[in-house]
Amino acid sequence: MSMADGQVFDLGYRHYRGPREGRSRARKALLVNGIRTCLGLGRGARAKILPILFLVAVMAPALVLSAIAGLFGVAAELIRLPGPQDYYRIVSPILLAFAAIIAPELLCTDRRDGVLTLYLVRPLSPADYVLGRWLAFFAVTLTYLYAGQMLLLAGLLLAAGEPIDYLQDHWRDIPRLLAAGLLIAVMTTTIPLAAASLTPRRAYATLSVIGLFFVSSAVAGLLAGEQCVTTPPAAPGASPATECRYQFETIGPLVRLIDFGRTPTMINNWVFGVYDGTQVVQPATQVAMDGRLTTVRLARPPVPIAIASWVIVVAVPAFILWRRYRRPAA
Repeated sequence: MSMADGQVFDLGYRHYRGPREGRSRARKALLVNGIRTCLGLGRGARAKILPILFLVAVMAPALVLSAIAGLFGVAAELIRLPGPQDYYRIVSPILLAFAAIIAPELLCTDRRDGVLTLYLVRPLSPADYVLGRWLAFFAVTLTYLYAGQMLLLAGLLLAAGEPIDYLQDHWRDIPRLLAAGLLIAVMTTTIPLAAASLTPRRAYATLSVIGLFFVSSAVAGLLAGEQCVTTPPAAPGASPATECRYQFETIGPLVRLIDFGRTPTMINNWVFGVYDGTQVVQPATQVAMDGRLTTVRLARPPVPIAIASWVIVVAVPAFILWRRYRRPAA
């Protein structure tokens, strides 16, 4: 039998003599890759459409309010133009939609394509992977929030008759908007990523997050109502009698805690010092029945409970996300 002859080729192989950055370099690369994925960088034009549209959507309210302030000048204060304390309440639905659509891109694609094990071949742990993805989306979300706030603040400052006086009167809004944006970004980063960790399908993750916000809001609206019945005065000149009770007694205000779509608003109001647990969430609606006036309104939970609800809303999805990826096989 004849044996095939073997040949050896000199391909010019050289040992790597550059810096070996190890685990920190892998973490940084994962973070940068996550940010680029959120923004659609390095991909086709279609991947950039949604990030750009959402950025325009969160910047538009700030641009419009700044233009109105510049157009009306001092008169803008008389019409109670929304300011930094109102901005997050305006853009929170847009931000929640952004998180529900974009966040699954970071986890679902890797799970569907089976490349998670390739990441872990490098000096990366599952915790590094989760933290890198979380920080990437958190950085993008926080940038979107801060960009609109800074534009609005700059517009209101330039539109003021005396910018220095305006800054002296409203300088406390700066640390408040930074703190509120940070807390809102933590929540809107953690919940969608936790949902995305449970399925390789981006559409399923997106629909589950959107459904969570809509369903929780509808259920809270049905269960957290406070009903007040006003009886007409029995005699002329007498005061009408009003009796109020929650539809579910003591748990009425607490049911508002399951309204996850309003959690960013509650946190924003608390940070800016405008949260009042005794106020109603929406204007009361009145219906006349048998000579009595029935008012149905929605109550807010007390401040400590509202803060605790934010902690729970963040901690539970964070635990789910960590547990899902704590082993390489997750």
